Amino acid sequence: MRYTGGPNRLAPADTLEAHHGNGRLERLSDAAGYLGSVRDRLVLDEIHRAPELFQTLREIIDERIFAGEPAGQFLILGFASVELLRQSGESLAGRIGHLELTPLDMQEVGPVEAMRLWVRGGFPLSFLARDARASAVWRESFVRTYLERDIPELGPRIPAVVLRRFWTMLAHSQGGVWNGAKLARSLGVDGKTVARYLDLMVDLLLVRRLPPLHTNVRKRLVKSPKVYVRDSGIVHALLRISDEDELLGHAVAGPVGRASWSTTCLRRRAIGPRPASTERLTGAEIDLVLDLPGNRRWAVEIERSTAPRLPKGFRVALQDMPVDRAFLVYGGDERYPKGDGVEAIGLRELMEELAALD
Repeated sequence: MRYTGGPNRLAPADTLEAHHGNGRLERLSDAAGYLGSVRDRLVLDEIHRAPELFQTLREIIDERIFAGEPAGQFLILGFASVELLRQSGESLAGRIGHLELTPLDMQEVGPVEAMRLWVRGGFPLSFLARDARASAVWRESFVRTYLERDIPELGPRIPAVVLRRFWTMLAHSQGGVWNGAKLARSLGVDGKTVARYLDLMVDLLLVRRLPPLHTNVRKRLVKSPKVYVRDSGIVHALLRISDEDELLGHAVAGPVGRASWSTTCLRRRAIGPRPASTERLTGAEIDLVLDLPGNRRWAVEIERSTAPRLPKGFRVALQDMPVDRAFLVYGGDERYPKGDGVEAIGLRELMEELAALD
């Protein structure tokens, strides 16, 4: 395999997959000797399977820095976990930068492919599959691989069938307020155990936990986070939805498609550095509150309809929490005012607005 892409246009590089059964792994029987001898950029894939390489890399990197060689000679790939990030941070402190690689988003696929992105999600092999069935098969294999191989290799001894039920429950309640007690009862475990399941899924970047906004308003706020399965295609795989017709007829789409479509809106590029949600017990709610550079705060409401109505609860919430800008993200492309300082805007254009702030 050769790595040739990426925003930084890295030069072609050899790729080593650090897992058993691959002949390239034999080169690492003398890791220090082999890695030290490679002068081209080297990609170390699935590094989570060989975390002992971090110490070896540290010694090689230090030698090269002392010799005045340029940085960026190793590209380390692997799914994130708290333990992996801790190990890399301790062993390679000051020598490594972390970059979260998210699935494809609207800016990358374009508005013509918006429906495909929603149905199949942003994982490239799912999005680019030859047909809906092939995409569904890939996503099911992805789910099973995580449950049956990757998660057990990280150490947690959780039966795959239990963790799949938990993951599926999160998909059914996509974007809902976290109710650990209800999920614990359904799974027959205690509250601490189900909270541990959630922590695991968040650490693996499979689930997003959107924290509540703590602000000094006079009315009481819900204190539990909202929970989203990160990729809409994985949501649909867990719910056995394989194509557009099945999706539009499923409850997860809802009257205006908020539950599932909101996942497409929650790509990293679209949520800013400090996203939160707010919901009052009286029903006033803001889907996303973005705290942006320059002490700017934006409020975002998400609706999939091409003729969206601005919820009364959103207007009420804005009265309690003034913001610099307020948007209603919807399924169309035209940009127009909705009154009370709120703009209706397409997802792609909002992402461009946020990208301009970087």
